[in-house]
Amino acid sequence: MNSLLGMKSTALACCVAATCLAGCSGLPTAGPTASSVYDQAEKEPRRFDMVEIDPRVISVLASQPRTDLLDGLERDGKPPRPTVAIGDMVAVSIWQAGSGPAFLTPVVIPGSTNPATGGAQNVVIPDQVVAADGAISVPYAGRVRVAGLTPLQVQNTIEQRLAEQVIRPQAIFTVAKTVSNSVTVSGEDIGGERVPLSAGGDRLLDVIASAGGSKSPFYDTSILLSRNGRTTTIPMTTLVSDPHDNIYAWPGDVITIERTPKTFLVFGATSTNNQVPFGAPRLDLAQAIAKAGGLLDQRADPEGVFLFRFESPAVVNALGVPHLANQPAGETPVLYHLNLRQVDGYFLADGFPIKNNDLIYVANASLTQVQKFFATIGAITAPALAGAGAARP
Repeated sequence: MNSLLGMKSTALACCVAATCLAGCSGLPTAGPTASSVYDQAEKEPRRFDMVEIDPRVISVLASQPRTDLLDGLERDGKPPRPTVAIGDMVAVSIWQAGSGPAFLTPVVIPGSTNPATGGAQNVVIPDQVVAADGAISVPYAGRVRVAGLTPLQVQNTIEQRLAEQVIRPQAIFTVAKTVSNSVTVSGEDIGGERVPLSAGGDRLLDVIASAGGSKSPFYDTSILLSRNGRTTTIPMTTLVSDPHDNIYAWPGDVITIERTPKTFLVFGATSTNNQVPFGAPRLDLAQAIAKAGGLLDQRADPEGVFLFRFESPAVVNALGVPHLANQPAGETPVLYHLNLRQVDGYFLADGFPIKNNDLIYVANASLTQVQKFFATIGAITAPALAGAGAARP
């Protein structure tokens, strides 16, 4: 009887082992093995291109021209000279030589000794807002249209209006507060503010600094520039690293400061399976793997380090791989492969740039699957073998 029970238990264990061996691919795993990835890369229809990372590939990626985020925006030319606009707060001072109309009050010009004979007279008109008709009121000159004119043109207009009533009139016209010649700056970590532009022009970083500056690290910050019905996003690192892209702000621009930290994803046989922030302006593959805690000694396959990324048609052409149809925005999914079992792989990892939203996968070693297989067999057959042993006399 006991012998029969032992034979049944042994047969059961053998059946279980055979079943597990047949279904080894169904064992729990973090993802495909390196050999499985290669097999899928060769299947038709092709769903992604596979590229081996080597010095040529790194050179190709490094030589790609940067996307022109400011296409169509003036880079070198300054904004137009500021003009007066409806809603601006303006001030007018009028001067004349010697005695004149009663509305002027005698004042002594420095160097003059006799207000009555050698002095000059002036009047300061209270600040006023340019009305909806684009004009302001000036005593003895009536309504003077100023909207659309420069301060110098307004001064000349006022002097011409007063020429018949005031002795050699001189006018000083200033814009105390402007609405039109300003830029609106806002964002999640900056107080919203309307920043007036200087007559000489101000660049984007100048305007942002005038509004208090961004509180986030510059490599985690993007600038949304809205101009003439168009909005473009410019990484702050672009403005800092290339002064040519730090263009002049134009009247009416809306600058929104947005915190946009760059991240990458990591899965597989690493210490961390998570979304990981760059935490720096630039990151290479070696740094990214280190940020993920490195490869796990007991699980990782150093030959199976992969990086998933969608590449533009220009990059695909430069790499010499096929364009795949039916992809979003014409981009092609590319799977880069790196072998870290070779020493030069670490030098290649040190030069391969990481991009925002890249996905890194480190495959499990084949031996890991074998260990899981035998562990599964042991977990299933151990109760049966234990029962068979207990039934023996």
